[in-house]
Amino acid sequence: MPTGYIHFTDEQKEQARRTDLAELLRSQGETLRRSGKEYEWRDGSAKVTIRGNLWFHQYDREGGDAIDFVRRFYNKTYPEAMEYLLGSCGGTLIVSPPIRKEPPKPFELPPKNDTMRRVCAYLINHRGINKDVVYAFAHRGMIYESADYHNAVFVGYDASGVPRHAHKRGSGSESTYKGNVDSSLPEYSFHWKGTSDRLYLFEAPIDMLSFISLHTEHWKTHSYAAACGVSDHVLWQMMKDNPKIQKVYLCLDNDEPGQTAAKRISDKLFTKGIQHEILVPIHKDWNEDLICPTEEESEEEGETECQALQP
Repeated sequence: MPTGYIHFTDEQKEQARRTDLAELLRSQGETLRRSGKEYEWRDGSAKVTIRGNLWFHQYDREGGDAIDFVRRFYNKTYPEAMEYLLGSCGGTLIVSPPIRKEPPKPFELPPKNDTMRRVCAYLINHRGINKDVVYAFAHRGMIYESADYHNAVFVGYDASGVPRHAHKRGSGSESTYKGNVDSSLPEYSFHWKGTSDRLYLFEAPIDMLSFISLHTEHWKTHSYAAACGVSDHVLWQMMKDNPKIQKVYLCLDNDEPGQTAAKRISDKLFTKGIQHEILVPIHKDWNEDLICPTEEESEEEGETECQALQP
């Protein structure tokens, strides 16, 4: 164990920093899963993305280089991490080549289809979304059908009305495709700006539309946002753009990632003195609550089974 001050040259620091993390983890007997140019490693139940000498913790929303990785996950001091990576542990140091950063693609909305027939059928008939709610968003250009793959496209605009984010969802009854358009800005993901002091935060656009369908009375007066994940970027941007917001409702999924994120965001709101509440769906998410009745509702309606759910 190193003691006292240890001097490392700039060359040594760079060498340690550029350690290939996938090779390092394999040498320790860790399991990795390949995902395109990246690898996925599990920190307990949380996913950590690995690319060369860089890593990113998906739930804590933080990352760094190889030195940061060893300090955090191996619980070592900076000198200990350096010696570990430079080979004092008896291992062989494998250096990752520099990662060439490609320039980001410009944000561009998918081309619009002439009609919304497939998307309306998917959202209203398959997902059970209130048709008036769908039409309200479509009328504002916030939901449309893409011309290429007939995906449902959920558009987020900035305060000036410029589209900055788009989330795509397959409209086929068996489709599980979903993803954001390249170069979407997370702080402007799909949202509705109301006039009241309430803001409701969700993981996905369909969760948001489902919740509104369950609570349609005066819904347009409130603000809603779908993070398209479990981040809180859009929440802070909406509070910045709408100073009227005084209370936040965290409506994330009823699973470990969703409730972990809800607790994390709740802690941030608490430290800022912002009134907030965590709302948890009865089932896994708000769309399941919309289309799958509770036991009491099933008995009243004479139903015994929930309709098949789309993941």
